[in-house]
Amino acid sequence: MTARIAGNDYRSLTPPALGSWAPSLRVSVVIPAYGDQEKLDLALAGLAGQTYPAALTEVVVVDNGSSPPLRLPALRPEGTRLIVCSVPGRAHARNAGLSAATGDVIHWLDSDVVLDRRSVEAHMRWHHAAPYLVVTGYLRFTPAGLPAPEVVAAADDLAKLFEPAEPHAWLVDLVERTDGLTANPHRAFSLHVGGATSVNAALLAVAGPMDTDLILGQDTEMGYRLAQAGAVFVPEPLSRAFHLGPTMRMRDKAPIDRVSHAFVADRIPSYRWLRSHPARQWKVPYVEVVVEPGGKPGGYAYDEVRATVDAVLAGTLPDVAVTLTGPWGRVGVEGRAPLKNPDLDLVLIRGHYAHEPRVRFADEVPAALTPHDRPDAPGRAVPYRLRLPAGWVPGEDTLARLLDLARDEGYGLVSVLLAEGGEETGDAGPGRGVVAARLERAAAFARAAIVLEEGEDLDDAVDDTFGVIWVDGETYGFTPEARPLTGRRGAYRVRSEAEAEVARLTGEAERLRGQVAKWRDEAGRWRRSTVELRREVGTLRKELAAARKVVQYGLLSSVKRAITRRR
Repeated sequence: MTARIAGNDYRSLTPPALGSWAPSLRVSVVIPAYGDQEKLDLALAGLAGQTYPAALTEVVVVDNGSSPPLRLPALRPEGTRLIVCSVPGRAHARNAGLSAATGDVIHWLDSDVVLDRRSVEAHMRWHHAAPYLVVTGYLRFTPAGLPAPEVVAAADDLAKLFEPAEPHAWLVDLVERTDGLTANPHRAFSLHVGGATSVNAALLAVAGPMDTDLILGQDTEMGYRLAQAGAVFVPEPLSRAFHLGPTMRMRDKAPIDRVSHAFVADRIPSYRWLRSHPARQWKVPYVEVVVEPGGKPGGYAYDEVRATVDAVLAGTLPDVAVTLTGPWGRVGVEGRAPLKNPDLDLVLIRGHYAHEPRVRFADEVPAALTPHDRPDAPGRAVPYRLRLPAGWVPGEDTLARLLDLARDEGYGLVSVLLAEGGEETGDAGPGRGVVAARLERAAAFARAAIVLEEGEDLDDAVDDTFGVIWVDGETYGFTPEARPLTGRRGAYRVRSEAEAEVARLTGEAERLRGQVAKWRDEAGRWRRSTVELRREVGTLRKELAAARKVVQYGLLSSVKRAITRRR
């Protein structure tokens, strides 16, 4: 039984301890190289002393047009071959090495990286635990002078030769802030770096070779495709390596990111921050919506399809492609009696969307999630697919909300209940004739296909590895009827009116705040006046009390004088 890993939590696996197990898988170490023979000699010397069995190891060095040509040194692994790739570029060289490799696992290695003697074994123990892993070791960048190859091959601890060195800070930070890539699996594919990463060869065959159209960012883009093929990404601290000198990214990170982002934005939909444009299309869309035949017996109804597709294309998520499957090859235009054409609805659908670049027509939905079957985008995996019956109309923000749910919670399948029994399904009785939409995550279904057991339902395997949830369609804005669409100009007018209203209310709020300030000042003046009046009243009270005492004293004196006279 193939081990099942939930999300990217590889911690459910227990790889054997180094030196305590019997390996069986063959590994091909692919080293693209351009010049710098001295560093290549050290990389091969490091491989010559590996603890992983030499009989299970082959090394493919790819000379990418060096002048003078590279040579194989005397100190190298037994199964080392040198091939030539004259087309310049590391991606071309990697692909040439990949084509020549015969191992069960492909271990990428740069020609200026020296592996610790236990590094390959540390990688391979994981690959024996599950067949869909991508393992990356820890690189350190050393400014140390270059020792002799014999010294490297004999060293039990490379740190004695190359420390002090700097860590791969970006990679270390990524691992630490994601709890070893388990807390944020959406970015785990960024771990695929070509300096010291190993990949199951069968997984690579599904994902495809390096993208030779990219100038930079090839490693990350391949990591993305590996993720869509079902990969789990594992950081391996026991695999240590030293990069001879600083990496290019350490020297020029900002200009490298500028160039890389310009290209990977088209190919990696997960990088949402690179796709901030509100309307443009991308080579690999974020979601493919497959509109399936709805209520019309025998196929599509034009009005149903148009209601659904138009709503999808008018939504808040422009990063979308639509696929319509059907017998499009048989559809022909009836010149004499078009209204009697038995395929009239198909003719109308195809004609209506023939020039819409986001809509394609296919005989069937391809097994792999690809945006378009075009030469410029072979095998580029779309991360999500929504299967939606024609006639069910999503709300303006429906797709975005469903994708947020799937992404934020990590679900592999979000099933949307649209109708159950009744007229919509043509089936009476509760619990019968369920109509549902399905949002499928490519990585989840690819992983499920790898671990699927005979007789098991694929959705159950998806549930084990990523999770499945049911939601109510009405809650997410689905309706069985077409609704008026808000065009861009209408949306602009609504936004302008809203902005004008906000400006008016802001002005009114400012006016009211001014009035409040005015009345506060007035209240302050009244409070000050009240204090002064209270003081005056207090003074008058004191004067009145004094006067009363005087009057009382005078009255008493008069009474005494009157009594005295009478005597």
